[in-house]
Amino acid sequence: MESVKSVVTSKFQTTIPKVIRENLKLSVHDTLNWEIESDKIVVRTNKNKFLAYKSTIKTGPGDVNKDIAFARKLRAEKYR
Repeated sequence: MESVKSVVTSKFQTTIPKVIRENLKLSVHDTLNWEIESDKIVVRTNKNKFLAYKSTIKTGPGDVNKDIAFARKLRAEKYR
């Protein structure tokens, strides 16, 4: 990959170049880890792996009203 540049603003912010964002598949709220190695800045992604667990828990169809009534019953029993 060729070298790309970005400018540090007066607030010490910078924009991640589009080619980098697309290559690393970055999205809003992804976290970056900044490290110093000798005279270099190393930026690593720390992606949220939450979606890796998608579809690992199987659930059936539910009834929200029954679930609310059951939760209220449990809470009422707790305070008796």
